[in-house]
Formats: sequence, structure tokens, C-alpha cells
Amino acid sequence: MGGSILRGLDEEQTAAVTAAPGPVCILAGAGTGKTRAITHRIAHRVVTGQVQARHVLAVTFTSRAAAQLRERLGSLEAHGVQARTFHAAALRQLRFFGPRLLSGRDVPELVESKTRLIMLAATKASVRADRTIARDLASEIEWAKSSLVEPGEYVVAAAKANRETPLDPEQVVAVYVAYEKAKRSAGVIDFEDLLRAMCWGIEEHSDVAEQIRAQYRHLVVDEYQDVNPLQQRLLDAWLGGRRDLTVVGDAAQTIYSFTGATSSYLVDFARRYRDATVVRLVRDYRSTPQIVGLANAVIGQARGAESRLRLDLVGQRPPGPDPEIRVFPDEVTEAVAVARRCAELIASGTPAQEIAILFRANAQSETYEEALADAGVPYVLRGGERFFERAEIRQAMASLRAATRAESGDEDEDLPGTVSSVLSGLGWQPERPPPGGAARERWEALASLVRLASAFQPASLEGFVADLARRAEQQHVPTVAGVTLASLHSAKGLEWDAVFLVGLAEGTLPTSYARSFEALEEERRLLYVGITRARQWLWLSLGEARSPGGRARRPCRFLPALNSNPSAPSKQTPKARSDRRKTVIVSCRVCGTTLFAGIDRKLGRCATCPSTMDEDLFERLREWRVRTATAAKVPAYVVFTDATLTALAERRPSDNAGLLAIAGIGSRKLELYGEAVRGLLAGDSVEKWADETPAQKNLEKDLATEA
Repeated sequence: MGGSILRGLDEEQTAAVTAAPGPVCILAGAGTGKTRAITHRIAHRVVTGQVQARHVLAVTFTSRAAAQLRERLGSLEAHGVQARTFHAAALRQLRFFGPRLLSGRDVPELVESKTRLIMLAATKASVRADRTIARDLASEIEWAKSSLVEPGEYVVAAAKANRETPLDPEQVVAVYVAYEKAKRSAGVIDFEDLLRAMCWGIEEHSDVAEQIRAQYRHLVVDEYQDVNPLQQRLLDAWLGGRRDLTVVGDAAQTIYSFTGATSSYLVDFARRYRDATVVRLVRDYRSTPQIVGLANAVIGQARGAESRLRLDLVGQRPPGPDPEIRVFPDEVTEAVAVARRCAELIASGTPAQEIAILFRANAQSETYEEALADAGVPYVLRGGERFFERAEIRQAMASLRAATRAESGDEDEDLPGTVSSVLSGLGWQPERPPPGGAARERWEALASLVRLASAFQPASLEGFVADLARRAEQQHVPTVAGVTLASLHSAKGLEWDAVFLVGLAEGTLPTSYARSFEALEEERRLLYVGITRARQWLWLSLGEARSPGGRARRPCRFLPALNSNPSAPSKQTPKARSDRRKTVIVSCRVCGTTLFAGIDRKLGRCATCPSTMDEDLFERLREWRVRTATAAKVPAYVVFTDATLTALAERRPSDNAGLLAIAGIGSRKLELYGEAVRGLLAGDSVEKWADETPAQKNLEKDLATEA
């Protein structure tokens, strides 16, 4: 049987399966068969007599993944292996040892949701918190407890971790303390208490520790990049200094840092266990080489600790279509095009359930729900409520219906303004998106109603409310199987034949709330996860504006790999292909990211990276530009744009080559202004060069033509 277990494995998988007992780290890229590797490793050790099945504990993060492990182990004749989530394993142990640990008392009831107790605790702490804020407070307390942060340590720990707290940190502490008291009064525990209880039981009771360690002699941890400090502490307690441990993970798929998960344990595994066997699985059996090439190009720009374990995947499937990138005028047009393409794929034989539309935030789903409904394409929403089933949307629609009864009938009234006014009565403030996940989701959902109002014609509140009711009715039709709509976080661990990655614009992906280097790198990894969900066909798109006629946005900064990676070309219009041939790869001089947006390329840095602009130099350049433009009788921007002046004041080139490296300065402008600009950069006064303005007879015509 041992030989048959190895049959069909590739070289790297075989190395992982047959590695000697002891610390083993399997670095498994997306689609490389990690589940196959760990289940075959367990089965190989069982059937060859290295360990008995009942002495193996395999832990993962979801019940679905645990069930998949048990099913595969059963098919390999490795019956009796315990495959559970961290919480399920801890609960089973606590129930078994509870009478001993709790002096005969029953194990307290486990609270499934913290929200009700959090709201009670907030009241006790004199903190105002509605259900949305309570959900965010619950997430924040979960982060603190999972990170082993006690109430008295929270303020400092949250600041160090750059947490965007739902309330003032001191208020969070007050609710945290009151929540712990409320649990004790109610005689209940939460999921974090469950893990803590078993840590305490093992660390403080040698008899419990001895019995657990005698039972579980080989431990396997799946998705090790997602372990948090509390889970790692429990894992260490189970091990008790022993070394028969196998972990599997992919640092490039670390996307849950906001929950307390950290890839540091995976990154530092070989340092902690100096003699560890490290195996890299790089053969991708899921995606076509074209998709794999794009994934490699995107993650290849990554920086930070996780990039130390970066895997360069090698596609094993036959070649397929190139990934497509599409740019549309706005999100509505983008959604309509996506829905139309979904219908075409289904008509050509792709099952609807093998198609997914993935987005950064759940609030983006409404546009696609509407477009799919209009196109007659069935869909299912994964990991969230349908847009018109959200509590805040139902409440907003009720308020808008009430407003129609009191409407003045002024046809010139601004519809988006009216909708904003109604929503402000629900606490929504257009210029102040709140911190916190649930609160921000609520804000974004209500903001989408205002965007819908901006595009609605004719602009009457009554007609708009009727249109919302129509949309809601269409989207409430139940479906048995359909196109999957999901956030990128919800899509992790899944795969489809065809994947649409939508809304790839700055401010959405990466989200505008990702301000630190670490947060931006996690956004890059989110895109990587999205790309690697596709087996055969991949579409990437953005709407330049959120709504028709809206303000233009820059494409996602992580997309330049499409221009520079020959193994992942994109289908574009002839004009786009022409532009692509002219593209020069420019990297951010601060963080090294390849720059895509024009203004970023001109500045030589990402918009979010710190500026090094010389303010005095910028003002002198701007004054010189005004005088030069006035003399030439042309608008100031025809001489140089503000972005070009900013780039000059930041980069301060010392020669002509440096000037020409700045977008917006060509040979003609170098001829006209090069000497003056170099002089100003060297410290000359504006007056010295103001009188040296080019006086060519046809300058105005030349500049106008050049502009």
C-alpha cells in the first residue's frame, strides 16, 4: 500500500510525503496539490507503520477543509486520523477534560455570536454602540484576544499594529472589560476563551498535558500562514517541545492579517527548527500557463517578509487563452459587459457554477447583481447578503419611500442630494466613511445608493424609489445554480473555470484604507489570490469612474505586470497595444513597485509613498511657469503641468538625461526650457530666468500644437 500512495505524485510532492519524521515545512503555491501532499504524507506514515492513525492530529481553519481532509484520508485507508479545526479540536478536549479542570462543573456554553453581549457591555460601559458598531467591536475584541492582548495592553498594542479602531481606543478597552464581565455573569465562553482554556489546561496541569501528548504524537497544520498567536500557543502546548510537526502554507496567500493571523510563524519556521525539512511545491496543476505567468508577475513585485518565501509557479496545464484586461468608462458599463460575457460563456457550454465574479468589497455586488438579473444570468452570492437584503438597504428604502410622500414636487431638486439628505437621517455622512469593517461595509452600501441616484434619469425621487423596488424584486428570485458573486476574501480556497476580477481601480483595490506598506502588500496578495482562482479563463477590468460622468480613477497599481510579462499578454484595442509598445517600466523609488498610473510614473513614486518635494523649489518653478506662460500667451499647463513641476521638485534632476526621464518633458520642451529649469534646480532666482523666456516667433503655435 505504501508504494501505491506514492504513485502519481510529482518529485516535490514525493519529497514532502516521504520526508523523515521531525519538523517539515511544505511551501505550497496555489494549485500545487497541497492537500494531496499532506494527506498522502499522513497516509504514508500510517501504512508504513511510522505512526498509528489515532496518534495523528491534523488541524485547519474551516469545517469544509477538515471534512475534505477526512474524506481523502479515508480513501487512502488512513482511518482514525483526527482532522479538525483548531476550535473543534479544542472543544473536544475541553469537554473530555472539563470535569477534571473545572472541579466537576460543566463546561460553560459556547457563545456563537458576540454581538448581543457586546451591546450589553457597551451599555454597561456608557458607550453608544448600535448593532453595526457592535459587530466591529466584536471583531476588534477577537483580534485582541487572538493576539494575546489583555484589556490593559490594548491601547499600546492597537497603536503598534496600526489598527483602525471602530471607536476611541479607550472606549474599546471599556467595552472589552465590560464584555469579559458580562460573559462571566452569563456563565458563557467565546471561541477565544475555548482556545485559552485548553492552553491553560495543558500548561498548568501536567496530567492533562501528558495524556494529550500521548494521544497526539504527530501534528499537521494546514494553511499555516493564517495561524494567530493564540492558535500558535495552543499548538506549542500540544507539542510540548516535541518536533514531529508538519506545516503547510503559502506566504503569498496571507490575506487575513486584520483578524490577527500572521505569516511570521511560517516565515520563521526554518529559523525556529534549524534542521527542518523544507519542500517547495511549485508545479501548478490548476491554472493555464498564461494565468500562472500573470500570477507570478503580480506577486513578483512583492516586498516585505512574506516575499522571502515567494514561489515561482510553473504551469502544468496545456496553454489556454491569454488573460484579458478591459477598461470601461464607468462601473455600470463594466458590469453590463461582464454580465454579457457570462451569458456568452454559459451559452457556449461553460456551466454557470464554474464562473465567478470576484470583487474587493461586498458593497460592490449590487451593480453586478443588477446587471446579471437584467441579462437573465442566474447567480449566487457567497459570503454575504444580497444587496437588497441588507438591513441598512431595507431601512434606507423605507426612509426613501417615506420621503416620497413628503416630496415638494420640485422637478429641479437634485436627486443625489435628496437621497444623501434622507440617508443622513440614518446617520450616514458622505464625507466621513467610518473605521471598522461592518461599519464601513454599511457606509459603502448606502454610498452605492447615492451613486445609483446620480445616474438615474429622469431625476425624480418617486421614480428612483420605484426603480429600487424593481431591482430588489429581480434580485430576490431564488436560484439553484448560478454564477458566483464573492469577495476576494470569501474566494480563498476555491476555484472556477472562468473568473472575472472586477473593480481593479485605485481606491477599490488597493482599498483607500490601505495606507501602510504592510496593508498595501496585503492588497497585492489579495489580487494574487484572485488571479490564482481561475483555471482556464481570466478577465480583469475596471470602470474609470464609479458612475457615468464621475471622476476618473487610476488603474490598480498592481496591474503593470500585464505590460511587462511576456507570458501573460492581454487582449487590448489597437490603440492600447500601440500604447503598450511605448511603455517604459518605471519603478517607485521608495518601495520598488512598478508604476502604472501616469502621474505616479511622472513623480517616480506611488501616490501613497512619502513625498520628498522641496516646497521652496516648487514655488519658484510655479512662479517661473506663470511668467513664461504669460509671455508666450498660453495657459500655464501648456508650459508644464503641476504634476511635472512636482516631479521636478521631488526628483531634482541635474542634467538633461534626468529631465528627459520625467514624463511631460520631451526634446522640444528641453530645448525651450532646459537651461532655465536646470538653473532653477541649481538655486537660481526666478528673476534671473524670467527675462530669458524663449521669444521664438512661432512659440505660441508650437506649444499649442505640442499640448
